Amino acid sequence: MKVGKQEYMQINVSKSDMATKREKEYLNRVANLGCICCHMMGYPESPAEIHHVRSGQGISQRASNYDVIPLCHAHHRTGGYGVAFHGGKKAFEENFATEEELLEIIKEVIRGQDAED
Repeated sequence: MKVGKQEYMQINVSKSDMATKREKEYLNRVANLGCICCHMMGYPESPAEIHHVRSGQGISQRASNYDVIPLCHAHHRTGGYGVAFHGGKKAFEENFATEEELLEIIKEVIRGQDAED
């Protein structure tokens, strides 16, 4: 996934989330990659919000702020069954990839950016 230099968009993280400054910076970097699903479909400039990977987490546990993938609002929550992750996880993963596979792609992109700096 090739990502151009973009101006960083700010993510509002409430005090109750208790994200550290370093976590907030990471969340902003991930969001600025754009939606990974849109990118896979050939639309690399799609704005994204953060989806916390929940695989392996209990019902009330939140994933680490480093285990996140960028999804546009449609692929995250509003696109419906088979399009949005929260519209149907199984169908979403059949159409795109599992949360773990998408997370690994994002981590690889971030590692590549870090190597360039």
